[in-house]
Amino acid sequence: MNNSKFSFAAAVVWLIIVTVLLTLPGTEFPKATWFSKVWLDEWIHIGLFSVLVLIWCRSFSLKICLKQDLKKTFMTIAIMSLVYGIIMEIVQHFFIPFRSFELADIIADGVGSYIGYFYSKRRWIKIEM
Repeated sequence: MNNSKFSFAAAVVWLIIVTVLLTLPGTEFPKATWFSKVWLDEWIHIGLFSVLVLIWCRSFSLKICLKQDLKKTFMTIAIMSLVYGIIMEIVQHFFIPFRSFELADIIADGVGSYIGYFYSKRRWIKIEM
């Protein structure tokens, strides 16, 4: 399997993993303890969405050569990641038992998406001097 196909497959697998984690019923998580004091849930969202954007950007960086096209693609991936996070919060609220819509999670998803975008832009879009 070449790099491009492997990278795309990894991105799809990570998207599935994130979706499964975000749709687990609320009873699968520990009750409010020291986790809530260190905002563990938000840190997890930041990590999940940073990696999500990073992996998808890596996949497209292997296929797109033009810098301008890559910048637009990376921005689109970051925005779509945030939209996905918002949709998942709505799904949690209406369809997943013991889960709720949390604005803090959406903010964390946005922060994670931006981190993934920023790192990807610095890593895979070569800056001309």
